[in-house]
Order: sequence, then C-alpha cells, then structure tokens
Amino acid sequence: MDTNIIEKLNSIEKLIIEHQTMQKQVLNFNETCKYLELSQSHLYKLTSTGAIPHYKPNGKKIYFNRPELDQWLLRNKIESQDEIEQQAANYLINAKTVKL
Repeated sequence: MDTNIIEKLNSIEKLIIEHQTMQKQVLNFNETCKYLELSQSHLYKLTSTGAIPHYKPNGKKIYFNRPELDQWLLRNKIESQDEIEQQAANYLINAKTVKL
C-alpha cells in the first residue's frame, strides 16, 4: 500500500512541475522539448536551421519565449470546409455589390 501512495505523490509532483512550467514566459531547452512534445534532436535541428524563434543570451544556452512558441505552433492554419465556403459566399456578395 505504501507503494501506491508513493506513486500518487510522484504523480502529483509531476503535475505541479508541469503547471509551473506552463506559468513561465521563458522556457529552457528541456522545458521546450516537453512543451512542444519534440525530441531533443528535433528541437536542436529546428534551432540550428532558424526554423523556430529562440534566444541565446550568452551564446550557449538556448531559451524560448512561450507566447512566441504558441504563435509558431499556430502558423499555417488549414481552414475548414465551412470557413472556405463562407469566404466564397462573402466574395460573391462583395463582387455583386461592386458591380452595382
């Protein structure tokens, strides 16, 4: 039974650490790997090619701004079929209005 309590405490501790990470504006490399669910090698590749926004204040350690990571994650949106149809309808309405 003690093992069950220890497992639950470890689980709670992990949740607390994850919650603290989500409150931070600046993340270190390992926190960013967890946040983005990427392997270290993949994140290194993204930073070395300049594909992801990052900072190197002392030229060695890499840091990331969480709001910038969120923007990076949400780039290249794929619109839903409903959004495309609404845009087409709006275009047709505006095109008719311009001709009148």
